[in-house]
Amino acid sequence: MLRRVFLFLILAGAAGAGIFWWLTKPAVVAQASLAPRTPNLANGITTFNAGGCSSCHAVPNQPDRLKLGGGLAMPSPFGTFYVPNISPDPTYGIGRWSEEDFVTAVLKGTSPDGQHHFPAFPYASYQHATVDDIRDLFAYLKTLPPVAGKPRDHDVPFPFNIRRNVGIWKWLFMDGKPFTADASHSASWNRGAYLVNSLGHCAECHSPRNFLGGIIDAQRFAGRIKGLVGALGNPDATPVGQLAEDFLTSSITGLSPARD
Repeated sequence: MLRRVFLFLILAGAAGAGIFWWLTKPAVVAQASLAPRTPNLANGITTFNAGGCSSCHAVPNQPDRLKLGGGLAMPSPFGTFYVPNISPDPTYGIGRWSEEDFVTAVLKGTSPDGQHHFPAFPYASYQHATVDDIRDLFAYLKTLPPVAGKPRDHDVPFPFNIRRNVGIWKWLFMDGKPFTADASHSASWNRGAYLVNSLGHCAECHSPRNFLGGIIDAQRFAGRIKGLVGALGNPDATPVGQLAEDFLTSSITGLSPARD
């Protein structure tokens, strides 16, 4: 009897390990799916600005927002993440990345060496962007100045530092679906919805998160006091939480509107 129980436990453990390995396998974008096209650098600039790439990736404490050497510290309940170098430097940045590598990283959260990126990189929102936008972004990034230097490694304790576990997080919180336009709304509304929910990744900072660091869908855009990227908090970005004129003031000036 004990022998049978022991054998069952071994088989169950092997089956569980196989299921875990299958569920957590890093996804990639196949090169064959990227048809030849001429990059649109103007759209690459638009995508760069819409995604706020320099907000995280520009070297801290210097004025040039196009020096994307990274290094910004992003504290979280799971450890401190340090933003990587995404300049075209061939040694420390993405200068040796292929287009497939970049599209896979942004849309799937998978690195060129086949590991999961931590979701401090907001690919849970970027997954809804179009492939062409990401390809144009990559083309534009390659025109920027290379920046030497590797930011320090993430300071993330066990078990959060096990990248394979991120596959479970992706399984729970990513649907892998591109943005779908709503025919009941105007083109400008759909453009705004696309930017907010993909490239702009607004929900990543402006939504409460659960204990696993996933966005609580029922409270999306409702602001948060303590979450994935720090404890200072971000304001309510829902229509109820912020008037249109206040939103425009904040978006254009970067300043919080005065309240009586």
